[in-house]
Amino acid sequence: MREKEGLTKLGSQGTKYSMDYDPGVLERFSNKHPGNDYFVKFNCPEFTSLCPITGQPDFATVIISYVPDEYLVESKALKLYLFSFRNHGDFHEDCVNIIMKDLIKLLDPKYIEVTGRFLPRGGLSIDPYCNYGKPGTRWEEVAWSRLSQHDLYPEKVDNR
Repeated sequence: MREKEGLTKLGSQGTKYSMDYDPGVLERFSNKHPGNDYFVKFNCPEFTSLCPITGQPDFATVIISYVPDEYLVESKALKLYLFSFRNHGDFHEDCVNIIMKDLIKLLDPKYIEVTGRFLPRGGLSIDPYCNYGKPGTRWEEVAWSRLSQHDLYPEKVDNR
């Protein structure tokens, strides 16, 4: 089954961890339920990247939530992809947008949103959010609604 889907990371004992940003490690497999609308959510509490100016590390929880169409992202490949940001220098806002755009290119989902909850550095935490709904579908409207309503009732941040 794994070979049929073209999955090379899942079950591999020879996993290589890229230290540089690498969207090429992403893999997908066929959605067995493309007629159903459902969310798939990933939480990555150990995301790291580098500040593009100072080179200092930035730490975050990255949350990816999407409604698949024909494809799903393979979770080990996603883990390796997110790990590839380890030495990547980009601002927080860029990281979440890059992640979203790479997953749109790979999956062509009905809907996707990516949130980064970055730990404070210099006394300031940054929580960028981006989303996308497939044009011409009801998910395009959902994307606008969720974006326009985002953070109307922000969380209390006292644990970072």
